[in-house]
Amino acid sequence: MANLINRRSFLKTTTALTLGTYASRSFGFNSSANRPNLLFIWTDQQRCDTLAVYGNTQIRMPNLNRLATESVVFRNSYVTQPVCTPSRGSIMTGLWPHQSGLLANNMHLSRETKCFPEIVHDSAYRTGYLGKWHLGDELWKQHGFDEWISIEDNYINYYSPGRDRSQRSTYDAYLIRKGYKHNNKKKDIFSRPYVSTLAFEDSKPKYLEIQAVDFLERHRNDNFILYVNFLEPHTPVNGPFNDMHNPDELDRNPNVDCNLGDDDPLLYRNKAENYKKQMKDWKNINAKYFGLCSEIDIAIGGILGKLDSLGLRDNTIVVFTSDHGDMMGSHGFFNKSVMYSEAVKVPWLVRWPELSPKQRVITQNVSHIDLVPTLLELLGKQKPNEIPGKSLVPLIRGQVKDNGDVFVEWNAGPGGDDDEEGFKKTGTEDDNVSKSANIRTIVTQDGWKLCLSDYDKSQLFNLNDDPGECKNLYYGKNHRDAIEKLRKRILDWQNSVNDTVSV
Repeated sequence: MANLINRRSFLKTTTALTLGTYASRSFGFNSSANRPNLLFIWTDQQRCDTLAVYGNTQIRMPNLNRLATESVVFRNSYVTQPVCTPSRGSIMTGLWPHQSGLLANNMHLSRETKCFPEIVHDSAYRTGYLGKWHLGDELWKQHGFDEWISIEDNYINYYSPGRDRSQRSTYDAYLIRKGYKHNNKKKDIFSRPYVSTLAFEDSKPKYLEIQAVDFLERHRNDNFILYVNFLEPHTPVNGPFNDMHNPDELDRNPNVDCNLGDDDPLLYRNKAENYKKQMKDWKNINAKYFGLCSEIDIAIGGILGKLDSLGLRDNTIVVFTSDHGDMMGSHGFFNKSVMYSEAVKVPWLVRWPELSPKQRVITQNVSHIDLVPTLLELLGKQKPNEIPGKSLVPLIRGQVKDNGDVFVEWNAGPGGDDDEEGFKKTGTEDDNVSKSANIRTIVTQDGWKLCLSDYDKSQLFNLNDDPGECKNLYYGKNHRDAIEKLRKRILDWQNSVNDTVSV
């Protein structure tokens, strides 16, 4: 069923979206103009350096690149934990992973923990969640959302007791109606690798575009909060635009050849060994990853174009971000679950004309822990005391300069290392211990980064001199005072958020 679209067709499609639908501005006003809408678009496993504003002009992403020219751009945005479920928990609740209890993938967000619509608690808003959830019970409407569109059937084993495991996603039903038959007979589902071979017209991004456009049309006269979450560019790195970017024309990541040594975490060295075969195909994998970014760009262009054509642009806050990044060959391996910048930094755009009528780039380090408080202020709502982050609106308006530190967690969780990478607790005793290691990271505004581990090697980087994080300074003799000062700042932060992990 694979239907690869050639470059001419791709350029025709993206040009039409950029110069047609998305460009057709209809500056009307919502019937409740004093109460802004929220359109929250996010992806899964997208590095920050995939947009032009972050330095990448090679990926064909006209719609997101245009959105960036109209938005506040957080140049150095960090996730709370570089893996799906814990990071998603922070984005939806405003809590650190150790506070939400979401320490690893496939854990369930407690029913008692409020998500953003529940925090806003305003019956005037129509609310919808479309796409990947990964916070438990994937297919069922929950946590304050009125409407629910699902695309993932891979989490059947993790449903709560009593849930109907024969139920399938709304995307599954969509493909069945189009005549497709389940390829995974054992689970009776469409597997991710199979779906990645489908033409764009039948893909998950296009399906989410269709559903988002439908939601916007039906609620054009309502106030709404709409979350749209794409799986792409998450693995499998395969899709209808595999041939859109010539592998031989792509810039090489400067730290692909940063070899890990004995002073680097054993877990990271094992990852590099695990991915050794894939590294031989590094260029082709990156070209396909770029193609997935282009795929979601087309779908996002359709959603933003509909927002414009309905006259909702001026009364809708648009947010774009991702739950974590991907190494994509940096340091010799792929995927996430590490403290390197490629995994912990993500794009983060906020378009809201009242905030900034044109692009404004914020260079200070910021954290996703501040996302919920920022949106609450933009919606005119109070931040609950139990939410630890702060609003970034004063920083955006230039009223304050954020000189604070950014923190990132790694919690090994009940399953040890990220299960999606296929790592199991096997091998030597040292290997098993490294998979159980917790890490607490501080990134300072003046360019220092300390990653403290309880059971594996720690790391210290001077990001000003070594932006690729190729030289671990932790075990040298020249930075002991700096390490102790940074360690104290990590401990002070832990105390302030009741984090009991000892590193």
